[in-house]
Amino acid sequence: MLFFKTKKVMKSVANGQVLPLEAVKDEVFSSKMMGDGFAISQHDGRVYAPIDGIVKNIFPTLHAITIESKTGEKILIHMGLDTVDLKGEPFSIRVSEGQKVKSETLLAVIDLTKLEKAQKDDMIIVVFPEMIHGNLLMKNQNVTIQDEVFKF
Repeated sequence: MLFFKTKKVMKSVANGQVLPLEAVKDEVFSSKMMGDGFAISQHDGRVYAPIDGIVKNIFPTLHAITIESKTGEKILIHMGLDTVDLKGEPFSIRVSEGQKVKSETLLAVIDLTKLEKAQKDDMIIVVFPEMIHGNLLMKNQNVTIQDEVFKF
């Protein structure tokens, strides 16, 4: 009898343009040192859960959130590039640690005007820190939070 590994699919974290990690202007992400995943640019600042799970961690600087999926995979959602030094100022977090979330639950709102004034890139990066391989289903195209963009 053959057993097939079930593939899981993750939706976009924002309405915007989906990009491969290689397009991120930060070597830690573009070289996949932090894990495989994708990025979203040209978004409206609203960040949603890409999968059902539990909020495991909200960074003190509010720029990143970790979600653990129902099947145990950890997903890091990183909002903006070099945004740690902003000390949370442009981020309004709408969930709390330990909270169960469904795909499309609003996690955070980014004040894009504040990011622009601080001269920070507003790209949202989504990676699996503990995972090696995944497959980006769409590249360089506009997506909504209903679109499945990454298979793992």
